[in-house]
Amino acid sequence: MATAVAKVRHLPIAPRKVRLVADMIRGKKVADARDILQFVVKGSALPLRKLLDSAVANAENAAAERRARINTDDMVVRSIQVNDGRTLRGYIGAPRGRATRIRKRSCHIALVITDGRDEDE
Repeated sequence: MATAVAKVRHLPIAPRKVRLVADMIRGKKVADARDILQFVVKGSALPLRKLLDSAVANAENAAAERRARINTDDMVVRSIQVNDGRTLRGYIGAPRGRATRIRKRSCHIALVITDGRDEDE
């Protein structure tokens, strides 16, 4: 069973926004996920597309080391996890001389692709 993992850490987009796009590609084939990410009008679509391409490259590299041939377009996005990253905190001026805290959130994403065979193992 061919499996490949790719991760991105400290992506400066809020995890709630990334999960909207991640839910669209979870369980899809790689070719379908690429098409979806190509035409989704969200800021997190480009980093997820790059992450998917990185996972495909990792799978191809692992197959080349084993001297095996794989078709990466038939691979499936088995899991994609979007977790909270660090939060940068600061202050901004508010009315009546007050200060309000602002939070710039980031996220960590882990993407696993695998071929459709041997799902029970």
